Amino acid sequence: MNNKKIFFSDLDGTLLTKEKKISDKTKKALDEFVAAGNHFAICTGRGLDNVLDVVRELELDYPGMYLICYNGAQIYDNDAGRDLFRIGVPLDLIPGIFETASEYGIHAHTYTTDSLISPDNGEEMQYYNRVIKRPVIVTDDIVSALPEAPCKVIAIELHDLDKLERFRKAIMDKYSDIVTTVYSNPNYLEVFMKEAGKGSAVVRLSEHLGISIENTIAAGDEQNDISMIEAAGLGIAMKNATDIVKRSADVVTDLDNDHDGLAEFLTSAL
Repeated sequence: MNNKKIFFSDLDGTLLTKEKKISDKTKKALDEFVAAGNHFAICTGRGLDNVLDVVRELELDYPGMYLICYNGAQIYDNDAGRDLFRIGVPLDLIPGIFETASEYGIHAHTYTTDSLISPDNGEEMQYYNRVIKRPVIVTDDIVSALPEAPCKVIAIELHDLDKLERFRKAIMDKYSDIVTTVYSNPNYLEVFMKEAGKGSAVVRLSEHLGISIENTIAAGDEQNDISMIEAAGLGIAMKNATDIVKRSADVVTDLDNDHDGLAEFLTSAL
């Protein structure tokens, strides 16, 4: 084990403001944390292509940086330009997941490296894609549009959250031995392999880098962040986090994501 530290951060509602930017103060604190020889890992539900856009646009391209995407289903070594870990939902499960979504009247889509794949391009997809901004392939034959097993499927419901929860229970009744489900916000339900998850990514990457868990820091705001907050040596919930996330954390920031809530923790970690 070495004495370096690693900071795992969610993007939306955590590192980024509501405008999807990083403030000058938080950016400066992150710059200093990495300059001291520590590692930084983005840990998000977003896909790799979108995260690479964020890294470029916000000038977050640090040495020794890792991109943990799809809720831990992919760990990407940014320096080497290759995956350290990747696990996909088996292709033979995909039709059943989408059929169940249709049965419950729920929008669902999945991903290639640069596109979104769905039976529809309606209200939910338009809402999701206002941030992700990716081409949409509309097809009923989802598997034929996938070059490999996708890292996750996401289900979205903007109006009836009870309906989304009923869909979640149906998926777990059918596939709980293979996949897990977690909400990344009240409207978004993520479906991915049990071996994935942000908490598993914290453990995997820390072991790979020879960093003890005591030297890991993780910050987030939503339910899909809980596993990494609990896995890290210091788990941070944002002031704007949901109550269940706050109960899972070691500390809660005094300020929210729009007011540099993370900056003091990055500075104190030096």
